[in-house]
Amino acid sequence: MEKLTNEFLEELVTECRPYSRDGEVVKDIPGQSPADQNKLGVCMIDLNNNVYSAGDTDMRFTIQSASKIVSLMMALDDFGKDEVFQNVGMEPMGDFYNSISHLESHDVKKPFNPMVNAGAIAVSAMIKGKNLDDKFQRILKRLRQITHNNSLKINEDVYESEKLKGDRNRSLAYFMKSTGAIAHDIEESLDLYFRINSIEVTTADLAKIGAFFANGGRSLKTGEQLIPMDHINTIEAIMMTSGMYNEAGKYAVEVGFPIKSGVSGCIVGSVPGRLGIGIIGPAINKKGNSTAGGELLQRISRHLDLNIFSVIRKE
Repeated sequence: MEKLTNEFLEELVTECRPYSRDGEVVKDIPGQSPADQNKLGVCMIDLNNNVYSAGDTDMRFTIQSASKIVSLMMALDDFGKDEVFQNVGMEPMGDFYNSISHLESHDVKKPFNPMVNAGAIAVSAMIKGKNLDDKFQRILKRLRQITHNNSLKINEDVYESEKLKGDRNRSLAYFMKSTGAIAHDIEESLDLYFRINSIEVTTADLAKIGAFFANGGRSLKTGEQLIPMDHINTIEAIMMTSGMYNEAGKYAVEVGFPIKSGVSGCIVGSVPGRLGIGIIGPAINKKGNSTAGGELLQRISRHLDLNIFSVIRKE
């Protein structure tokens, strides 16, 4: 097993950067361009707050679908597991993350899981607050608390773009309203979903989120239990089965710990009891996952023996 150092990570980033040629940068996200094609960065934070990083870690990007684990965390804390999963399922699916067809073709008229767009919109509708601004500020406050970064904020350009180009997500939301899967204000739920996706982060912020989950919902800074461990266990299980969309099975085998991707090319990972990982590699494949970032994650897991299914046998 390799030793985790900045130099080791730099070597892996150099090896994996060429895999960015296998993907494309999403041009619909303001601030990202084809010039970002070859960027790749990683940050890892263990539970003793030791930080290791390499590559383009100064890049800022929006959290996009990696935010779905945060939305689910808030909804579980507000309502508990039983009520949340009355409105959304917990099963993996083989369709794309923004699929509409699965809502029509099954007897149960609710999203398969909280990691697809339909499920995340349904989860957003369950987050408590006096109004839209109050709901978003609760989420932002919790994220700042977890990352110890009080400068976290929404990227207004991305938020406006999400609203302008969000017709498919609106279709998902209104279809769910027609079947009773969402009973709350649709436009407010969608707006909250767009806002959460548009929060700007770095790889260090993602690594802190991953480490918070790896620490069972306890703050690495104060040791305070911010979220019940049962909720963290639920989220990590769903990340494992559905966090990488219809590549989740591949990553469960090749990486072997809970991860969640976003179309900005980001990945957040949590190795229970050990560390958190944040990766950015803006070039993504057709399934919505970073090509270079995914390869980097697999190599990190293999070289550092992070797969939670690995069994160490004593001679």
